[in-house]
Amino acid sequence: MELLLVGAPGAGKGTQAARLAAAYDIDHITTGDALRANKDLDISDVDGPYDTPRGYMDAGELVPDAVVNRIVETAIAGAEGYVLDGYPRNASQAAHLETIATLELVVYLDVGTEELLRRLTGRRVCADCGATFHVDFDPPAQQGRCDACGGKLRQRDDDRPGVVRERLRVYREETAPLIDFYEERDLLERVDGEADPDTVFAAIERLLA
Repeated sequence: MELLLVGAPGAGKGTQAARLAAAYDIDHITTGDALRANKDLDISDVDGPYDTPRGYMDAGELVPDAVVNRIVETAIAGAEGYVLDGYPRNASQAAHLETIATLELVVYLDVGTEELLRRLTGRRVCADCGATFHVDFDPPAQQGRCDACGGKLRQRDDDRPGVVRERLRVYREETAPLIDFYEERDLLERVDGEADPDTVFAAIERLLA
């Protein structure tokens, strides 16, 4: 089983990919996890300043497409089945994926902008223990205080409305065109991502039946 979930930040890709991986005994492959698992991969043949992905990570630099492609290719090669989450992010990565994989299905989790903003800006994190809450979906018992340790809850900088809107702008510019890319290949199925997680998962299962 070779699956891909696409959708904006906050659409629920991570949640659904994890459920699919558990239900069908396949790997959940994300760019971040694949990068961390292969940080010492030999990429000396890839044009760049470092011989391993660790070099980019330690320097805090953006990992170029060629390196990301190699990392994901390595992760896919070691999997007997997988669901991709967060890769490909652009047309170049999608074109490379076609050369290393044969996707069975691409699921687009369709969520409107206002709902995405509500989901992404509502997260609150405990400054002391790191526990995560959401003002709408998982609020703490006492407003502004962590249920686990009583610490003060804060909004992370990347969850602030201005930053979230910029993340969504980048998504629309770089990743949203993949919807047309996969529709043209007759691989894409749309699912209402605004439904509750159980309903979304059931819809994806029906597509796989």
